[in-house]
Amino acid sequence: MSAAPADPSIPPSSPSIASVSAVPRVHSEATAGEARQALRAPQPVRTPPGLPVLAEVVRSGFVEGHHRGSLVVLAADGSVEWALGDVDTPVFPRSSNKPMQAAGVLRAGLDLTGERLALAAASHSGETFHLDLVRKMLDEHGLSAELLQCPPDLPLDPVEAETYLAAGGVRDRVTMNCSGKHTAMLAVCAQRGWPLESYLDPGHPLQQLIHTVVEEAAGEPVAAVGTDGCGAPLMALTLTGLARAFRSFVAAAPGSAERRVADAMRAHPEYVAGTRRPDTWLMREVPGVLSKMGAEAVQAVALPDGRAFAFKIDDGGGRALGPVLARTLARVGLDAPVVSRIGRAPLMGGSAEVGEIRATF
Repeated sequence: MSAAPADPSIPPSSPSIASVSAVPRVHSEATAGEARQALRAPQPVRTPPGLPVLAEVVRSGFVEGHHRGSLVVLAADGSVEWALGDVDTPVFPRSSNKPMQAAGVLRAGLDLTGERLALAAASHSGETFHLDLVRKMLDEHGLSAELLQCPPDLPLDPVEAETYLAAGGVRDRVTMNCSGKHTAMLAVCAQRGWPLESYLDPGHPLQQLIHTVVEEAAGEPVAAVGTDGCGAPLMALTLTGLARAFRSFVAAAPGSAERRVADAMRAHPEYVAGTRRPDTWLMREVPGVLSKMGAEAVQAVALPDGRAFAFKIDDGGGRALGPVLARTLARVGLDAPVVSRIGRAPLMGGSAEVGEIRATF
């Protein structure tokens, strides 16, 4: 929204005069003309505080763009070890909230284990084994796919999407990457006798319980509640709070809902993401790591020694996720081949590799 022009009749806290309803009533053609002219005049643009460049786009040796963002790293005792940018202003973690949502489902009484629990915390790629397990879980709980309120979609993984379309597939709720989470939510509602048709309402008993789990894990109040791309309630946290939440899952007592989610995700990472996804690679190749990305370029990771980090690329550029994730892993001392694999983000010129997206910190 544009800032209001200086006018002693409008207090500094007043909304911008960006609509006719915001313009003071006028009583002459002269003053009316002046008001119309004010509406047409260029308005100052509000911009967020400057954030550091976390990654740069380099093509043919020329820097053609930047991705700014914020990043926080927690020490093993949970204190902030170092940070870049603004890590204390709330953001929507998007699917990085899913471990907390899965823990809420467990706390509500649903007894999920293994691959099923990993899938409840997933942004799955839509591979055959993902879709088969979603359908199996629906059957096991006497549910129909028509009850799912996530939107119909194609598989998240482009390779899977091409294969699915070639076989005559169409957008479907089961195929949507959040269908495992929605299936688990429906299943516990059916078990508890809670309304199924309103399971995504923020006031629903399940969503209220998830809200509590999020706040407890993050160690801070939820700053805002929005609606995620899948239709589920979405709780805003600071990046510091998000990192604390992931750390708390890894450090939780064995048998607790939080630890059960973390253990299932780490034991079955292919169900959390997919065979061609960095979350899977990292959790599979580095024992004890918990990792989950979210839309709009959010990432949260907890290490088995109690350290954790979270970051967000401000413009939502997912192509910068891998390079920033890899650089952060390297800076916290993780020395493993998977780090280089995650960090590769080549730029193509025709059929040749002519550049890369690379971290700058």
